[in-house]
Amino acid sequence: MEEKPARVLVCGDVEGKLGALFNRVHSIQKKTGQFDLLLCVGEFFASTPEAEEEWQQYKRGAKKAPIHTYILGAGSQETAKKFPSADGCELADNITYLGRRGVFTAASGLQIAYVSGREAPQEPAPAHCFGPKDLTALLDPLTGSSKFRGVDVLLTSQWPRGVWRYANNPEVNTKCCGSGAVAKLADKLKPRYHFAALEGAHYERLPYRNHVVLQETAQHVTRFIALATVNNPAKKKYLYAFNIIPMKTMEPSELIKQPQDVTENPYRRLAKDEESLKSGSGAGVEEEEPSPQFFFDLSGGDGRGGGRGRKRPPEGDRSARKRPRERPLPPGECWFCLASPQVEKHLVVSIGTHCYLALAKGGLNAGHVLILPIGHYRSTVELASEVLREMDEYKAALRSFYKSRGERCVLFERNYRSQHLQLQVVPVPPDRCAGAGLKEAFVAQAQEQQMELVEIPQHSDLKQIAPPGVPYFYVELDSGDKLFYRIQRNFPLQFGREVLASEAVLNIPTRADWKECRQSRAEEEAACARLRDAFRPYDFAWDE
Repeated sequence: MEEKPARVLVCGDVEGKLGALFNRVHSIQKKTGQFDLLLCVGEFFASTPEAEEEWQQYKRGAKKAPIHTYILGAGSQETAKKFPSADGCELADNITYLGRRGVFTAASGLQIAYVSGREAPQEPAPAHCFGPKDLTALLDPLTGSSKFRGVDVLLTSQWPRGVWRYANNPEVNTKCCGSGAVAKLADKLKPRYHFAALEGAHYERLPYRNHVVLQETAQHVTRFIALATVNNPAKKKYLYAFNIIPMKTMEPSELIKQPQDVTENPYRRLAKDEESLKSGSGAGVEEEEPSPQFFFDLSGGDGRGGGRGRKRPPEGDRSARKRPRERPLPPGECWFCLASPQVEKHLVVSIGTHCYLALAKGGLNAGHVLILPIGHYRSTVELASEVLREMDEYKAALRSFYKSRGERCVLFERNYRSQHLQLQVVPVPPDRCAGAGLKEAFVAQAQEQQMELVEIPQHSDLKQIAPPGVPYFYVELDSGDKLFYRIQRNFPLQFGREVLASEAVLNIPTRADWKECRQSRAEEEAACARLRDAFRPYDFAWDE
């Protein structure tokens, strides 16, 4: 017999508008049928005389809530006096205060964890706040069990800090919104639904996963939903209805199904940032000065090509700037670090602040280029955030450039027996990208060599799939598909080129090895000049 789902309503800050809330709930139930319970997050009471008068009618029994209603505690000193006990109690017929923190199991078996109030600035926590002891008392009995998989619902008044990372941005001031303690709590409790309020905003985040793809056992996703204030003038959503089958009665295969729009966990990065602060490194947290820029003359007078411009300097007086953080340097000679005397500068197409674009030596075709970091990084997963952002800018610019020529592109990286990151970008005719053909070409050729390319879910983060130091091969297709292989041993170094040069794609098998496609320096200079001129309208790093 199929498990019957619980029907749940959740409300944001009520702020004493009980009549407006319960009238709305009554109207909904009249149209769609009875719900099992109503959960209220944020500030339930208000301190105005009108709100107090209305509340007394419910307290005396003159009015009654039309549904079992469970509320969180005070979010301010003014309303703290409405709650006679920190342990929770019935405040009126059908209206129950859950308590300062704890776990409530509904009649349906739904497990609901909750924390009332705001994060306390210090201990002991005031009546309208929670402290570290409260969170420990909530977490230990749950996470101490080896069978713990998560909770069905988490209710908090405050938002978790950083919940918007990897997702759509909310209409709030993200610099001061949210609690770091609530973020840690959500990360550890792994709720299927997390509701919060207090910000006067409605925000439904894309679902995020609670495991690291290809490294940890698959788990269920979390949906975070913030709700606005009842009867707000902007008519923002303050009531949310959903059906849910309790986790404990679900088949594991159903529980861990991943929706198409799932993202990485937003709190893993927050934890890393805090660790960096504690260790003193500050990576990913401090605002950095712009890196020094390179001023190669691309005017054609020195044999480096036919461009007419130079990389623009940052705004303001460069001499007045603080000395920026230095780029990582190679342990020895490197042919791809831009400051290295070994780099073949006549192949440079564009120079950004953190990355540069170069014509591929012995390229598969005339549009084959490399995106490379200016400083010394071995792989994408080791890149600093500002370098990764500019690399993404170059990707977008190249896609627009190829599209204008009636082409699409394939990007691939081999982090194996390579000293410096080289992101290869190869244009491909659109008829060779139709359907799943290009993806199948990579998968089929990998299988022939006893390798399994794994498809990376949408919105995933390569840094969480491949930790620094792990060798891998990565493909990014124009369709949005991304393929990954964790290299074990004896990986064919020309694998990416071999797939693209094959009959199924570009049909130029003799160009699979770059050494067989070498040109003279004069030919390379002319090819680079042609590409630089053609790419200039799409080059964000170029100053006309």
